[in-house]
Amino acid sequence: MTTTQVRQDYGKDPLQVRDTNHYTEEYVHAFVDKWDQLIDWDRRAESEGDFFIRLLQEQGAKKVLDVATGTGFHSVQLLKAGFEVTSADGSPVMLGKAFENARRRDHILRTVHADWRWLNRDVHDYYDAVICLGNSFTHLHDENDRRKALAEFYATLRHDGVLILDQRNYDAILDHEIAPSHNFYYCGDNVRATPEHMDESLARFRYEFPDDDVFHLNMFPLRKNYVRRLLKEVGFQRVTTYGDFKETYRETEPDFFIHVAEKRYLEEESEH
Repeated sequence: MTTTQVRQDYGKDPLQVRDTNHYTEEYVHAFVDKWDQLIDWDRRAESEGDFFIRLLQEQGAKKVLDVATGTGFHSVQLLKAGFEVTSADGSPVMLGKAFENARRRDHILRTVHADWRWLNRDVHDYYDAVICLGNSFTHLHDENDRRKALAEFYATLRHDGVLILDQRNYDAILDHEIAPSHNFYYCGDNVRATPEHMDESLARFRYEFPDDDVFHLNMFPLRKNYVRRLLKEVGFQRVTTYGDFKETYRETEPDFFIHVAEKRYLEEESEH
């Protein structure tokens, strides 16, 4: 990916792009520059409240690895709350934007450019918590990639560490053709994020901005119970799932699911 790239390129048939390695070409400079319009930091902070901060504090976490830094929202929120944070991302363009965003808010990010599948090649430390937020895990299109990434997350955690991973509620879209309301994650004004194509192996989303710019992301539609199963199979002992920052929800309500996977060994397994 070059620094002058401004347009996404999916080739002649965009529905054929079901490849993990393509994510670096999706986050072109022009899209990254507009990403914060889609998120709206202030409104997102209001919608999330202290949910993630509280979760991490309850787990006794102090040292956190943000593996999906994006433009830096969660890294900055955690730094403000007093956590020690390392910020990683597979897109150097995103990391550059995140560093700039943090500096404008009087914080200096400790950044690492890393592919999750080889995370521990570039990250040489142990953490109390790993966070993978912003629907980022959906960029892995191959099951081997998903298992490898989770194994890398697991390996960088201390013996009693915790992984917090979120995902869009693809179950509702796949099963009931319900479009997410975007009340929680995509808070920007006059920005539309809509599913353009959906099948069991591809979720193609269209992002429309007020200046008529249009971008796309091709993602894998992760089902909630599939992700929970993968987390358990990798070795996490207990997985608690929340819907839009609440532990009680009706299956069709949440835009997003948040999985809290504990590495700490438990004699008796508890399910939520």
